[in-house]
Amino acid sequence: MRRHRRLGLLCALWLALPAMAQPPPTPTPAASASAPPSPAGAIELQAVTVSGVQPGPGLWKVSKGDHVLWVLGTLALLPEKMQWRAQEVQARLGEAQQVLAAPTVGVHPHLGFFGGLALLPSLIGVRNNPDGKKLREVVPPTDYAKWLVLKAKYLGRDGGVEKQRPIFAALALYLAAIKQAGLSDQVIEPTIKHALKQQGLKTTPVEYLIEVDNPRGLVKDFKRGELADRDCFAKTLDHLEGDIAVMRARANAWAVGDLDGLRALPMSDQMAACRDAVVASGVAQELGAATLPARLEDAWVAAAGKALEANRVSFALLPMSSLLGKDNYLARLQAQGDRVDLPDGLTPEPVPAASASAAR
Repeated sequence: MRRHRRLGLLCALWLALPAMAQPPPTPTPAASASAPPSPAGAIELQAVTVSGVQPGPGLWKVSKGDHVLWVLGTLALLPEKMQWRAQEVQARLGEAQQVLAAPTVGVHPHLGFFGGLALLPSLIGVRNNPDGKKLREVVPPTDYAKWLVLKAKYLGRDGGVEKQRPIFAALALYLAAIKQAGLSDQVIEPTIKHALKQQGLKTTPVEYLIEVDNPRGLVKDFKRGELADRDCFAKTLDHLEGDIAVMRARANAWAVGDLDGLRALPMSDQMAACRDAVVASGVAQELGAATLPARLEDAWVAAAGKALEANRVSFALLPMSSLLGKDNYLARLQAQGDRVDLPDGLTPEPVPAASASAAR
């Protein structure tokens, strides 16, 4: 059941995030687990996931007069065996009057496990190929041969996955590989929950709601419809282990607080093809998937502005993909006149020569 929920979460993320597919960088020789990732411009893919007590990244500081919003950049997957030394985060949460959750997509009406876009893969039968076909019948023989090798390595004798559509079989393989890589989604959330409980605080949801008039009809359409997911399946097989290496490098950089190193790494992977397959489905189009990234950003910027106005100290959680680079959520607040101070470990991005000349 938990695996099914995670599959739903991944699909929801693909629907919510913009296309950022990049080829993975060429791996370099493995580094010591205690050494931080290389600085920007010299990407190093470590073969070992860091462990032990680690500081994590610094915080972004957004100021509006004497009101402050502290922002923690998060990653979904972090080293499973690390212990996060989160003193700064705990201290800022202790000062905060409001804590903004990371932006999410919700579906209205709320119908139990229909909540969020996780409804797509969570319903009975929706993950399986139409007409009872097996995986070997719907993908090219060369891809299926690669699949059998990787399935044996990461999934073992899982017969049920052979009934699934290529996109969900690829996701099952991906999740199993992540687990073997020593990565976990249970590092940040428990620490934040414990700190909030101590302060008697709850997070304020930041949610963009999608109105669904006929959810059962949407699900029926999805189960009957075709998914252009063979490209997703093929790219997963071809790039799986390279993508896992990039995920491990990102997790290591976050753990040791090397934000320059993290920024130098791609924030997505070749499985963007899988997200694109879901976004292109009739169900996702009816839900307005194409506009979700912009709507989520609008919702968060509005919530952050209100928090800054109302509270002396606020705190927020944001995915690193929404913080690193010039086109980030905080750039919107800065354009509105708020001051943004970067955390330790992140140097300002250089201003392009043309922009610098124009400024003069």
